Amino acid sequence: MITVSPMFSDHMVLQRNKLISVFGSGESGEEVTVALGGDTAKTRVRGGKWLAVLPAREAGEGLEMTVTAGGSSRTFIDIAVGEVWLAGGQSNMEYELQNCTTGKAHLENDAGVKVRFYYVQKIVNKEPGYTEKITNNGWQLFGSENAKCWSAVGYIYSKRLSEKLGCTVGVIGCNWGGTKASHWMSAESLEKDTDMRFDYDKYLAAMAGKTEEEMTREYREYETYNNEWNKRSADYYTNTPDADWDGCLRVCGECRYPGPPLPLNPFSPTTLYNSMIKVVCPYTLAGFLYYQGESDDDNPQNYYKLLRGLIELWRTDWGDESLPFLIVQLPMHRYSGDSDRKNWCIIREAQEKAYRTIKNTGLAVAIDCGEFNEIHPKDKEVVAERLYDQALFHVYHNGGNAPLLCSSVHFAGGAALIETNSASALEVRGSKAGFELAGDDGEYHPADFTLNGSCITVSSPEVPDPVSVRYLWTNYSSDIPVYNAAGQPLAPFRRA
Repeated sequence: MITVSPMFSDHMVLQRNKLISVFGSGESGEEVTVALGGDTAKTRVRGGKWLAVLPAREAGEGLEMTVTAGGSSRTFIDIAVGEVWLAGGQSNMEYELQNCTTGKAHLENDAGVKVRFYYVQKIVNKEPGYTEKITNNGWQLFGSENAKCWSAVGYIYSKRLSEKLGCTVGVIGCNWGGTKASHWMSAESLEKDTDMRFDYDKYLAAMAGKTEEEMTREYREYETYNNEWNKRSADYYTNTPDADWDGCLRVCGECRYPGPPLPLNPFSPTTLYNSMIKVVCPYTLAGFLYYQGESDDDNPQNYYKLLRGLIELWRTDWGDESLPFLIVQLPMHRYSGDSDRKNWCIIREAQEKAYRTIKNTGLAVAIDCGEFNEIHPKDKEVVAERLYDQALFHVYHNGGNAPLLCSSVHFAGGAALIETNSASALEVRGSKAGFELAGDDGEYHPADFTLNGSCITVSSPEVPDPVSVRYLWTNYSSDIPVYNAAGQPLAPFRRA
């Protein structure tokens, strides 16, 4: 008896203009036939799994697919062929449409939009009931109730893309708040480089010498403690004037989140790769949207390698080393009780480096999309629009713009002379802040700047002989001064 992957259901969206992979599991040797709109593919189950590949199709709607094996068949209806994007990452990609600034307007006014959504179930594969939960799932049509919990970024991006391309767009939400890049990667990929083992080695150490029963008991004890702690902390913040984190810890006790790195814990290396990414792969895609990095700020110096490794892994799994990968660069953020450790600066730098060094990537610069003391900015419209802009430019070659970046810097006449890649003249919005210069002593000082077309001259009387310059090199600032005529903010940078 064969089963069809839960990725396939009524109302599904299949990728246009690419070979279409249809897959599932069954008894080895069974023959499987897949039929879609006059096209047929036959295959056999090998090693408990089967994969049939249908010919590429143009965009369309109202199709049916039938999967037949062993005298029984299953038919899926109302299938669209269009564009399919996987929306991966952590909570800012997961952030629901109903909670974002423009969500209410979308939910009330977007009837008839050609966007469909598939949400990969958030459950670890070691949990009881995992198979049942991921199987009882399917593609959703847009509706005021259905769409409330859709990814705001994923939905708004897909709506804009659908309007531009004139076809249905499917978005696969595969994300989980609070997760690190290593949670979405395989053990084999993390073992390739010592610098990528930062969390993986802790995971191995936490499991060493423990039976499965002991690890289960340890994690369940943590869950019980954490649930009670969350209740106490919620009560503290609700009923305490001028509540702060230190006060919460004094009243509520130790916060043990995210818990011991064990197989049952979703916040463990490899766990969500095995539990969620493997559910989707090898569903045929147009590409990936990726909004993540906040939770890797304890190890920012190695984030570039992790992000590069994740991109390579996912592309390898899908069998396409050029599959587009569009990255959201982290916005401004800092909690009121935190010092400016500039760790988010390094994450942003790593994301830009990935864009510059890895082919078929895009970078949605979102430096002006942050909120002070709030890690979840509510306005997702601009982030989605910037991703859309990257898709048009890098993937569809149908308009759009490259991200606004520093191209080069040289030092002369006591100033830093900066060239950008802007095709239009730069402009100042708000106060003239954000640039700093340093001399041989390495001490940075605020600097003034002037604009000349797409170039910037930066100088400071305190640094007569500058050797390095940086721009918006801070976890949070409300001043984002430099934009181009297309409304793109200049990405933060440092150069020497």
